[in-house]
Amino acid sequence: MFQLIFGLPSLYVIARVLWPLPWPLALKACIAVLLLVASQYHLWSRLSSGSVFAPEFPRPLILLFNWAFGVIVLLAVMQVALDVVVLAGKLVSGGRWSLPVAWLYAEAALAMILSAVAVQQAVRLPPLKDVTVEIENLPAGFDGYRLLQLTDLHLSRLFPAPWTRAVVARSNALGVDLIVITGDLIDGSLAARRADVAPLRDLRAPDGVWLIPGNHEYFFEYAAWMRHYADLGLAVLPNRHTVLRRGDDALVLAGVTDLSAAHAGQPAHDLDAALAGAPAGAPVILLDHQPGNAARAATKGVALQLSGHTHGGMFVGLDRLVARANGGFVSGAYAVGGMTLYVNNGTALWPGFALRLGPPSELTRIMLRAKARPSGA
Repeated sequence: MFQLIFGLPSLYVIARVLWPLPWPLALKACIAVLLLVASQYHLWSRLSSGSVFAPEFPRPLILLFNWAFGVIVLLAVMQVALDVVVLAGKLVSGGRWSLPVAWLYAEAALAMILSAVAVQQAVRLPPLKDVTVEIENLPAGFDGYRLLQLTDLHLSRLFPAPWTRAVVARSNALGVDLIVITGDLIDGSLAARRADVAPLRDLRAPDGVWLIPGNHEYFFEYAAWMRHYADLGLAVLPNRHTVLRRGDDALVLAGVTDLSAAHAGQPAHDLDAALAGAPAGAPVILLDHQPGNAARAATKGVALQLSGHTHGGMFVGLDRLVARANGGFVSGAYAVGGMTLYVNNGTALWPGFALRLGPPSELTRIMLRAKARPSGA
């Protein structure tokens, strides 16, 4: 499916952008072959590792594939727009109106520049984003409580150990009370990724480092990864909760497995199980990799849901399609009933589509504040 979906845009680019250029036939044929090879990036990924989700090429080659892949996608979109303009011109003028060659050169140059920017934005160390969330009936002991959300690290050949160490160093320097990781930590087997995840052992926060699985955990030795996360000192919350305390004040931190878990033969996403036995009246923070079930969480009394999965939509325009596939949620804070949903753009993203134009990656530091009661209440 990946091969067909991404092969068609490359054929369109070859036919409408490359072939009309006044270049030697041999040169155009060579470039056409390169475009077709680049369009099959996911096939080469599967052949290199057995999965489209974990390319095991050298990092520079993965960067090059993503850049070329981005050029193809951007050129296809631009050319469709130009072809619409040409068609409209023909209809208006009633005659022939061919596309100037200069326009083809210009769109090719623009696509190459934009794709390079998109790759750079995708693989950089994420900047800090500060978010304040007001919670009704937040106990005084947790007013001003700070937590850091990491998500969608997708540790891989594209995001290897040096990148992980840099993220860990930045995270530890923020001085938060709690660190949570809302899924998709890895892309690859435990044997392939052991060194890349090792720096996560050094994450530190007074109330610990807690995580849930994302859908990518189920692509690669789920049980082995869950054990390894625990061995790294990361506490896993699969359909369960823990209670954080400040004196007599309590805050519930709950986590659920991914919506895809049952399809992988693992314990299904179960919010009721995650909340069972939680102290009555204590606000609940829920970790749920995918944001689509936020409305149900709100009906269960959750105060704040933290999600990822969408990567913020990655591209302006594409984010609208990503939102449609995720219950209308794609990036940032949403009011869902009496609950706040925060959808993180991702600390990183999948190396199979490592492009960002618009929605930036983020280290998300969230401060909890007691919601002010209306005057006279």
